[in-house]
Amino acid sequence: MGKTMLAKALARSIDCSVRRIQFTPDLLPSDITGVSIWDQQRRDFEFKPGAVFAQIVIGDEINRASPKTQSALLESMEERQVTIDGQTYELPAPFMVVATQNPVEMEGTYPLPEAQRDRFMARVSIGYPNPDAELRMLDVHGGVNPLDGLQPVAHAHEIVKLIEAVREVHVAESVRRYVVDLVAATRTHPDLRLGASPRATLHLLRAAKASAALDGREYALPDDVQALAVAVLAHRLLPTAQAQLNRRTAEQVVQEILQNTPVPAGPGQSGGFGPGRGAPAYDRHTPRRL
Repeated sequence: MGKTMLAKALARSIDCSVRRIQFTPDLLPSDITGVSIWDQQRRDFEFKPGAVFAQIVIGDEINRASPKTQSALLESMEERQVTIDGQTYELPAPFMVVATQNPVEMEGTYPLPEAQRDRFMARVSIGYPNPDAELRMLDVHGGVNPLDGLQPVAHAHEIVKLIEAVREVHVAESVRRYVVDLVAATRTHPDLRLGASPRATLHLLRAAKASAALDGREYALPDDVQALAVAVLAHRLLPTAQAQLNRRTAEQVVQEILQNTPVPAGPGQSGGFGPGRGAPAYDRHTPRRL
């Protein structure tokens, strides 16, 4: 519970354009991307933008639409553009898609295509609240919409600047190799019939750089990679039939890979991972316990 509320809260915290798409079985791809309509007066086709033309797109219950409709987001999520009838339209910046799905409610849902899952940087499972949090929920939701008091804390142009700042975060070669090693391990693991793609490697590196920036560092650490590996990798992986029979989840496989993959050490005995500055060093030959 709370998935849509969380997505709405994120959208309200940023001063930018927001569109919500309620995914249903009868939703058409043109409802998402847009459609060209014949204008009788002008005697020409006029493009009517779809719901994807916003800076934040909330896809509610995305797995209730058919795979064909879900795939309408592929181009926009990867290239930040939409092509209709041979004409390409750029999407506004920043652009992000926040989607919700309910893995428990299987009736009337469709599995996300592999290419679609691969374009989402991360997946977070909210789960159920603990009793104390549920009691606070009853107090807060007593006839009041918790979103009413939310005010934007950032503007769209500030988010663009933050994205540019994250790109400047330094990643040592040893940390980049660590990212590659983790992703490569998913492709040869006996419990997986589909490992992570090269896009997953890029997403994990970018997520680690963002984590470092949020922590006030100009360089990424192996800790950043480890903290986000499950969220970034697990939803892209497909366990084998035997692993499913043994109730092995993709999250458990990623945790095992983290345990068994040696963690890189910073250059020098007391060196680090920053560009010419010190940082905590790690022993690459000793797998780190999480």
